Amino acid sequence: MKKRILIIHTGGTIAMAEDIATGAVKPSADHPLKNIMDTLNQWADITEIEYLNVPSPHMQPKDMFELSKFIKQKFADGQFDGAVVTHGTDTLEETAYFLDLVLNLEEPIVVTGSMRSSNEPGYDGPPNLIESVKTAASDEARGNGVLVVLNDEIHTAKNVTKTHTSNVATFQSPQFGPIGIVTKSGVFFHHHRIERDFYNIHNLSKKTTLLKTYAGMEPDLIQSVGEKGYDGLVIEALGQGNLPPAVVPEIKKLIDQGLPVVIVSRCFNGIVQDVYGYEGGGKQLKSMGVIFSNGLNGPKARLKLMIALEKTKDPKELQDIFLR
Repeated sequence: MKKRILIIHTGGTIAMAEDIATGAVKPSADHPLKNIMDTLNQWADITEIEYLNVPSPHMQPKDMFELSKFIKQKFADGQFDGAVVTHGTDTLEETAYFLDLVLNLEEPIVVTGSMRSSNEPGYDGPPNLIESVKTAASDEARGNGVLVVLNDEIHTAKNVTKTHTSNVATFQSPQFGPIGIVTKSGVFFHHHRIERDFYNIHNLSKKTTLLKTYAGMEPDLIQSVGEKGYDGLVIEALGQGNLPPAVVPEIKKLIDQGLPVVIVSRCFNGIVQDVYGYEGGGKQLKSMGVIFSNGLNGPKARLKLMIALEKTKDPKELQDIFLR
């Protein structure tokens, strides 16, 4: 018996075509993937919904939250065995990770997209969608959380990131690699998730932001976070978790005001640690109450902080959450 797979379209390059006259790539009136539905039905019993049709830079956390509620609703009665979400690649990893944090489904949820529009040579939308449907219909995919499938590879939503502006092999999981591959003959997993990180939230009301550290960073940027009414701050710190000394007093003010500050590294490999003892070093930041993350990149840490603040503002609890 074929698996019942729900395809949820949200837009992005995978749903776009190039205007020959201007060269502009923009949403297509007719979804270009409709032509491969017969092929997809070889692998599963397909139900298709055009939920949104927007470029991924237009996606906001509130859209991700509404999408998560929509998916929960569709899976509430056992009608589907898995789902594929098509999405623009610019913020694909953020939507996938958001869904991974707030959905607690055993059924596979796969997010995919394409780097080339439908009228470009080598349009990668159809093969990515086919591979995603095959993955969503795989028994081995169950219980692995939200997955990202492109270019024959299966990645976890937590670890995957876009690494190239235009290459079809852009999605990689630095330090960890893919957890499986998709071939003509089937879906093969060589790793599985050890644990799931789930937060059952009913609102998304917190405002968090992200800053990237650089040499000579001005302290007024940190100060503005407190003045603009943010509920939390994520900083992409230098190296193993260090900041220019000029910003440290403003960081301390935020923490003293009860505003959580999370640091990740601006390096895409490794994790932040309280190693260095100089002013602005990780040891000083840790002693001040800065929350250290366990390998997330900045955009994902911002979303996790936004979600976590719906559950707690306790610094110790938040530190535990960011070590998962």
